Amino acid sequence: MSLGLHGAQVTLDGQDILSDIDLTFRPGRFVGLVGPNGAGKTTLLRVLAGVIVPMQGQVTLDGRPLSGLAREERARRIAALFQGAGVGWPMTVREIVALGRLPHRRAFASLAEADDAAVERAMVRTDIAHLDARAEPTLSSGERMRALLARALAVEAPWLLVDEPVTALDPAHQLDAMALLRGVSRDGTGVVAVLHDLTLAARFCDRIVVLAGGRLVADGTPEEALTDVILNEAFGVTAERGWASDGTRYILPWARSGAQTEERDDVTITG
Repeated sequence: MSLGLHGAQVTLDGQDILSDIDLTFRPGRFVGLVGPNGAGKTTLLRVLAGVIVPMQGQVTLDGRPLSGLAREERARRIAALFQGAGVGWPMTVREIVALGRLPHRRAFASLAEADDAAVERAMVRTDIAHLDARAEPTLSSGERMRALLARALAVEAPWLLVDEPVTALDPAHQLDAMALLRGVSRDGTGVVAVLHDLTLAARFCDRIVVLAGGRLVADGTPEEALTDVILNEAFGVTAERGWASDGTRYILPWARSGAQTEERDDVTITG
């Protein structure tokens, strides 16, 4: 079982957003898509989800062209959460999460017992069960993100694609969300997430894919894909590395490559 991108080329408004991308993803792995702003990360995720059709190349799911699958089957097999995803009208948290069961239900059919169980599991995993009766407009941005993530989890699809899942979360919930996604992958789901925090990506992801300028720069384990050379090439930064008290290796982006700093009193000027 695999989700593949083969020779993908995406051009928007005359600009190449993705150029000749070849990637294959396997279930049971947590993959982080990283790169500078404008690198093409979200576009790549949208191509994998079938939201954007590449001008060249194709996406395959288990060796079959994704474009050849019925929309309902695709929705059951690939769950996706993109930045800016909203609800559209006032709903309770439970109702939001229950939308994730739509691919498994007939039109206008009520929730079956299996649907209720999937909704409950998703809310428990994202720590929002206590918010089940809250209306969407009353949620904080972090609570809303967790509700939308629960909606994606409720699909219980073999593939989960997530765009910047920790952006609106406080540090504790960032850690919870990353541990949750890693746990979902350990249960057999293929997880691909766009991430900006290289420290979290290096700590939690099994594999890192680095994009820059719409091209693939690196693909491998965190140690292989986030070397000093690649960080300089893709991000223009240097990093500090070390070992946490629990024995986990960490990476911390620290300064712009080649930056010179001049300290004046308590102000540091970079130039």
